[in-house]
Amino acid sequence: MQISLKPCKDVTTVTTDCLMLIVDRSLNAEIAKAVDSASGNTISQLIKRGDFNGDVAETLYLPSVSGIKAQRLLLIGNGNKAELKDSEFDKVINAGIKEAAKAGCKDISIMLDATSVTDRKSSWQYQRISQLIITASYRYTATLSNPKSALSIHRVTLQGPNTESNRNIVQSGASIGKGINIARNLGDLPGNICTPNHLASEARALGRKYDSVTVSVLDEKKMSQLGMHSLLSVTAGTDQPARLIVIEHKGGKKTDKPHVLVGKGITFDTGGISLKPGAKMDEMKYDMCGAASVVGTMNAIAEMGLKVNAVGIIAAAENMPNGNATKPGDVVKSMSGQTIEVLNTDAEGRLVLCDALTYAGKFKPASVIDIATLTGACVVALGKHASGLFSNSDEFAAELLEQGKLAQDRAWHMPLWDDYQQQLDSNFADIANIGGPEAGSVTAACFLSRFTKDYRWAHLDIAGAAWNSGANKGATGRPVALLCQYLASKVGK
Repeated sequence: MQISLKPCKDVTTVTTDCLMLIVDRSLNAEIAKAVDSASGNTISQLIKRGDFNGDVAETLYLPSVSGIKAQRLLLIGNGNKAELKDSEFDKVINAGIKEAAKAGCKDISIMLDATSVTDRKSSWQYQRISQLIITASYRYTATLSNPKSALSIHRVTLQGPNTESNRNIVQSGASIGKGINIARNLGDLPGNICTPNHLASEARALGRKYDSVTVSVLDEKKMSQLGMHSLLSVTAGTDQPARLIVIEHKGGKKTDKPHVLVGKGITFDTGGISLKPGAKMDEMKYDMCGAASVVGTMNAIAEMGLKVNAVGIIAAAENMPNGNATKPGDVVKSMSGQTIEVLNTDAEGRLVLCDALTYAGKFKPASVIDIATLTGACVVALGKHASGLFSNSDEFAAELLEQGKLAQDRAWHMPLWDDYQQQLDSNFADIANIGGPEAGSVTAACFLSRFTKDYRWAHLDIAGAAWNSGANKGATGRPVALLCQYLASKVGK
């Protein structure tokens, strides 16, 4: 996909398969007036007779318009507003992409002169369109004999100054879009393909692709030597060996402390001995979407050449119930030295994450964010629209909330009060791995907080946001955009 910038002196002379205009029904914008005048008032006549009302994301496709060089004209409504909300802007652009692709257009030009987005600079629009175009191109193909046709659009021209700064912004949007698509594809792969070893192979490929990236993979023997018996208790019931995958992007100064991302990578989750119900168990291939988001983010920041040090750690394992599997009531010892009573083997994500979070401390991090499809309770609380955000620093939480808003990948700050910690008390270990039916997402975060006392930490529960069910079932690639936005904000700090 080629996305470029080009100043437009005369919209009627733009040569393209499809000219996209974001307009209101009054045709207030000079570009819209110019096209209307050149076409013999075609647009204003269509509006007058009610064929186009200018509602947000309303489209009117004209396969041929006289007076302009563009082969086709696509009108997209802006709701007749002086400014769009960022969510409305997304709807407008997605509607335009959909219509242009439906018409089989290979080359599109998007005119932005008339478009303003509340509290956003014009450059934000360039990045956002680039990201949306790339994510619109995603197709799952790995296991389909006749996959969905590829997106017809191959080239996009945005009206705007072709400066180095703007080109970098466009590239950033495209890189984030690619990162999102990588995460989506990993999530959509079935569990018999996307195993812990497959995740390790994908990580190693990053190391070969980018000079700034180095990758190391710890096997079960090495993890045992390090005392990661909590993580290993999860993989005890499967034939698939666990892997701890470490991806380092060295884009900053040697003295800069790294920002660490820790992803839950349960490549399939049966629940273990605490077996899940059969309905929708196929969707437990998505229990590694936290890990997928780490791979996607590390690819994006490496492609951008982001001048920041970042480390991605993936705790990859499969949770199965064979004769060697961990049983409810078993007690295991974590890398931190704390003992854990495993009351429910289906609360396995926190068991792999706690050892990965302890391991993260060896990097002396500036910050640590773990990303996990951790609890059904978070889905009940927040649905699919927001990730649950927990942190041992309110300041850090506020920072991530703001970055999520900028990235259109939002989170919601949840409590992490000491009041909840007592629900994890155990008579037989230092801590239990579940805290009962109340506030399940909070007690899961409380569990993780016991292993993160030495650094600035946040936990993103993406159980609702990571994938869609139903007819549109598929991974979303969240929260790659939020993570990229956060890491980009750390450049030079």
